Order: sequence, then C-alpha cells, then structure tokens
Amino acid sequence: MSKAELMSRKEAAEYLGTTWKTLAWWKSVGTVKIPYVKIGNRIKYRKADLDKFIEKNRSEPVSEAV
Repeated sequence: MSKAELMSRKEAAEYLGTTWKTLAWWKSVGTVKIPYVKIGNRIKYRKADLDKFIEKNRSEPVSEAV
C-alpha cells in the first residue's frame, strides 16, 4: 500500500460527499463500517475501501408504474 492510496478523514469525507464529523461518528458508533488504517493517533482511509463502500451502497432507481 503506497502513501498515495491513503486519505485523511477530511479527504475521505470530501470524496464521499459528507463531513469528517460524520465519518468520525460512523466509526465511533459502528453503524457504518468502512475499513481504516490507524497510524499513531491519525485515521486514514484507502481509496479502494471507499470505492467498495460506494459500490456496496449503490441502489438502482425504482421504475415508475405506468
């Protein structure tokens, strides 16, 4: 894993379209499980894990009944 693959919590939040506080809450409460790397007291996210999270939570639009 290269350093370039790691994102800060703020960068990961921007990538997901949310806030860093939301990511911190999800981690703390455990309602949303996104893998992370802990380096010292810093939390880092891999882009590949964020992409998996996006794909896993993808939904198809519901067709309108005619």
